[in-house]
Amino acid sequence: MSIIDRFRLDGKKAFVTGASKGIGKGYAVALLEAGADVAIIARDYEATKKATEEIAVKGSKVIPIGGDVSKPEDVQRMLAMILDEFGTIDIAVNNAGICINKSTEMMTLDEWQHVMDVNLTGVFLAAKGAAEVMIKNGGGSIINTCSMAAHIIPEPQYHCAYSASKAGLLHFTKSLAAELAPYNIRVNCISPGYTVTELTKDVIKPSWYERVPMHKVGSPEDLQGALLYFASSASAYTTGEDLLVDGGFCCW
Repeated sequence: MSIIDRFRLDGKKAFVTGASKGIGKGYAVALLEAGADVAIIARDYEATKKATEEIAVKGSKVIPIGGDVSKPEDVQRMLAMILDEFGTIDIAVNNAGICINKSTEMMTLDEWQHVMDVNLTGVFLAAKGAAEVMIKNGGGSIINTCSMAAHIIPEPQYHCAYSASKAGLLHFTKSLAAELAPYNIRVNCISPGYTVTELTKDVIKPSWYERVPMHKVGSPEDLQGALLYFASSASAYTTGEDLLVDGGFCCW
């Protein structure tokens, strides 16, 4: 098999959480174009329906699912719907996440807990459910969206809960990778830097361009190559790794 063929995902079944827009939607497009069937998941079901219409790719199947990854009952329902539609899960992309830009001083306990519930517990629930299917299959790939905030504090932003959740997610990824390696299940994460999406386009500051060695911010398309590497057999000997896609920001 050629190296190009190893990046193909024909016949694979995948899901992406937080996929109605932004980075998650970009991930879903990459998986579809590589030949996988994909379930896109987000809290807003109408938004997922719209996204499926926008990103449909000939030869692949895409289905919309509404649900909140922080709720165990929603995760179980989502996984059941995927298995009913696709029969199995080969690739699980845990991308759903939130950020509350508040300092520790100003953040309430409820706000802190909400960030942890989505960014950390939500990944645990979805990854656990996917892993149970993959163990029966004899293998699979779990990919988590982390952040450069797991490595550094992206001053001048104040988001203590977000940074803490992503640092926890990085270590969860490594721990889960060690646990699941005997089952031929790879677990990796991608850490984006400043990335322009519908949610961030109005908060990105001109000064950030100067702080990034490449003097630009990223786009969801800049993350697609990393996603396909981890999702495909091209990364067959890679697990427990985090790939920074940050324009060199963490070099400083």
